[in-house]
Amino acid sequence: MISVEVNGQRQEIPSGLNIRTLLDFLGVDPQRVAVELNRAIIRKTEWEATMLAANDQIEVVMFVGGGRG
Repeated sequence: MISVEVNGQRQEIPSGLNIRTLLDFLGVDPQRVAVELNRAIIRKTEWEATMLAANDQIEVVMFVGGGRG
């Protein structure tokens, strides 16, 4: 296990996760989010190759639908 910060909260996650597997671990729908790692936005095409390390700061931003109807 490693300690990371997810949306401002310290959390223990299994070591060896990449961004895609982190979203699975958190139960987050990958189709509706953007991910920032250590203050840099990570493109979806890079999620599989971006491995997480201890003390990383991760922001998962959910897209919300809506608008005028």
